[in-house]
Amino acid sequence: MSIQLDSKQFNLLIRHAEKTYPEECCGIILGTITHDTTRTLTSDRKLVLDIMPVQNIWNEELAKDLPQIVDIPSRSSQKERNFFIAPEDILHAQKEARNRKAIVLGFYHSHPDAPAIPSEFDRAIAWPDYSYLIISLTEEQFTDVKSWQLDRERKFQSENIEIVESKENT
Repeated sequence: MSIQLDSKQFNLLIRHAEKTYPEECCGIILGTITHDTTRTLTSDRKLVLDIMPVQNIWNEELAKDLPQIVDIPSRSSQKERNFFIAPEDILHAQKEARNRKAIVLGFYHSHPDAPAIPSEFDRAIAWPDYSYLIISLTEEQFTDVKSWQLDRERKFQSENIEIVESKENT
C-alpha cells in the first residue's frame, strides 16, 4: 500500500508543521483508494484529495483523563509532545469526505525535534487501516516525513509515500 499526494499538498503539510513549531500540528487527510491491476500483482494506492489542518486541542484535562480511558502512560499537558484532534473536526471531515465521494484516509501530525517514527502515545490512540503521516522538524525546519499504518496486531507498518507534481489548475 502506498499513499500519493501532490507537491502542493505536501508543501501544505510542511508549512503547517513549521508554523506550529515547537508545538505539534495535526490534521486530517481525505482521499480515495484505487486498486491498480495493471501490474503483475494487484496493489492499492491511497490518493490524497485534500489536507485539512485542524487545531491541536491537547490540554491539561486530556493529559489527565486520557490515560484512564486509553492504555497509555501519564502524559504532559504540553503540546510540544502531544496532539489530539477534536471529535467535531473528525465528524466534519467525515461529512466533507462523504459529500466528495471520498473517505478519511488518515491523519497527520508533527514531531518537533524528534524523528518521524510513531511514539507509544501515537500507537495507543491510532486506529487500524488509517494512514498516519508524521512530519519531523529540527529547530523549525522540516527534516523528514514518513507514513505509517497500524495493522490488526497494533504494530505500525511503514507505508510508501509518493509525491507527484501538482496540476496547474488545482
